[in-house]
Amino acid sequence: MAAPQRSERAAPGAAPAHADAEAVLRGSKRPLVLGIGGGGDVVGALASAAFLRLYDGGRPVLGGVTWERRPIDPMPGPRRTDEIAGAEELAPGILLAGPRTRVRDRDVFFAESRMAQYLGEPTVLIDIDGGPAVIAEGLATAADELDYDLILFVDVGGDVLAQGDEPGLKSPLCDAVMLAAAARLGAAGHPGLLGVFGIGCDAELTPDEVLMHLAAVAGAGGLCGARGLTAPVAERLERAMDVVITEASAQAVRAFRGACGIASIRGGRAALELSTVAAVTFYLDIDVTIRTVGRLARAVYDATSLEEANEALGRLGVRTELDLEREVAGR
Repeated sequence: MAAPQRSERAAPGAAPAHADAEAVLRGSKRPLVLGIGGGGDVVGALASAAFLRLYDGGRPVLGGVTWERRPIDPMPGPRRTDEIAGAEELAPGILLAGPRTRVRDRDVFFAESRMAQYLGEPTVLIDIDGGPAVIAEGLATAADELDYDLILFVDVGGDVLAQGDEPGLKSPLCDAVMLAAAARLGAAGHPGLLGVFGIGCDAELTPDEVLMHLAAVAGAGGLCGARGLTAPVAERLERAMDVVITEASAQAVRAFRGACGIASIRGGRAALELSTVAAVTFYLDIDVTIRTVGRLARAVYDATSLEEANEALGRLGVRTELDLEREVAGR
């Protein structure tokens, strides 16, 4: 299947392409809520999941991808299914994780393993090595078998909307592959939404850059709604962060508590601009997002492996987190 092509942007004020996010979210009784950027993005996903559980009576399942940050797992790239112990395979590339799920032969535990420990229930782990089509097929199988009625793809920071030329961009690959998989999943008839939480909190795109891209999606009718943290949801995230290591999602909770101005993460190596808008999750139509600002997702749409997706971004002149991790490992 060819990648979706960029369409003409609708005039500002155009009607959303689908029902508003409130109707979609409130109508979902068993959503799968995925942090799509690796590492602690599953904590950002918890913001939406906790809202669904506390206010909408849903029974959300949390998940993420098998790509941990270098301080947790120094090996470059995400872990493949055959490198993981203590998990149940639901479909090719889709695993059910518990507190003991880890990298085989090493005591490297995933953020999703820690989240399963905190929640007292399994989480979902996604091996992205096979590329967008394989991920989408696996998620479709899991959705059918486990009765997920919505899949929500949540990015922390907003770099899923990146064009590739932003000076601070460091990790475009995982987001692009997962957004392309989300589009394929929607084409197969499985409803989904994209969520952007904690804009600018990963110190990659600035808040202004994220807001500019959000405005482009909104202008094309793709902004479906937004939800801010509440005190009970923020408290749930804070308790989760006692167990799950995350920096970017923690900044969003700090913003809810009143922090603003310049903050730093990554041991002081990365600075970000914090404001109360970071405490909001913006919900976007996936197809509209790809057509308007999904340059990188379009580039990897037909990739048959993570390596091929990385090469596709390289041809655009985009340096990825996989390139960086390999460079560091080589040193």
